Amino acid sequence: MILTLCTACAAPLPDEPDDAVQCAECATRYCSERCERYDRRRGGHGKICGAIASGGGAEQYNADKRYAEAVAEAVEECEEDTEGQMCYICLEDGSEEGLVRMCACRGGAGFAHVSCLARQAKILVAEAEERDLVGEAFDDIFERWHTCRLCEQRYHGVVLCALGWACWKTYVSRPETDMARGMAMSLLGNGLTAAGHDEEALCVKETDLAAMRRLGAPECDILVVQSNLAMTYGRLGRKEEALRMRRGVYTGTMKLLGKEAKETVTEANNYSSSLVDLKRFEEASSLLRKTIPIARRVLGNNHEIMIRMMWTYARALCKDPSATPDDLREAVTTL
Repeated sequence: MILTLCTACAAPLPDEPDDAVQCAECATRYCSERCERYDRRRGGHGKICGAIASGGGAEQYNADKRYAEAVAEAVEECEEDTEGQMCYICLEDGSEEGLVRMCACRGGAGFAHVSCLARQAKILVAEAEERDLVGEAFDDIFERWHTCRLCEQRYHGVVLCALGWACWKTYVSRPETDMARGMAMSLLGNGLTAAGHDEEALCVKETDLAAMRRLGAPECDILVVQSNLAMTYGRLGRKEEALRMRRGVYTGTMKLLGKEAKETVTEANNYSSSLVDLKRFEEASSLLRKTIPIARRVLGNNHEIMIRMMWTYARALCKDPSATPDDLREAVTTL
């Protein structure tokens, strides 16, 4: 469930979906029976309850509504780029729904309706489920929800957000334990982040993490969600919370995979960046001095993560008010 606030008073709802009071007809959730009665009698819920119920319930109704809004936003953002083009899937123009792109395609390639991209992904995932694919085989198919099949690059910005809502509205009615539903929630959180809707992304990612813990998900999967959540805390200026979570993800990843794993090196850099953001320069520098030799040995000097790590190290040295001339020279050499 991503509707985590009481519809009447906006108070947080219980983590367990069944613990909240809800409308018997449309499953709209409330923090108390008092709020449910108030919203029905005076808050206007009685006027829309039937529409919500016929639309599949509160979560489905919200997902459908937000999908339409996200598509409109994506089409408007892509309008200048897509003028005079046609959808490469259905071969129709954008006169009705409008077209989007926002991948790495160039020229006249890659233009599509969000609904066509979603329908294509839905069909492929359904076929994968019929074949009982799991693990990487299923993940490869699910990529069609967020990756262009022409250029094989991930969609970005408001288009990724629209596809996130398309994916979520497709699987929201499934049980909480369903794999595709869980992946859809993660994609929605990432899509909201890509579109700059960080407050909404935070709500979705916190809900995703709570559900994974409740269902006993593997530790490696929980660490990935926590890493994404830490990024969102940082984007919202909640730097102390971001740092605490980055520290936990780094130590958890190192314990699970070892200090020479690519994932551990990545999280060391993320943790160091959070330390720099909070002006804890000496801690960041100390951690990176230990990690950079490992990263160089495991990844090589030209790897993207290695370059980012060297940049973080240089930032820590340059911004430290207690840096010596030797430190500054090292920062320049590093860059």
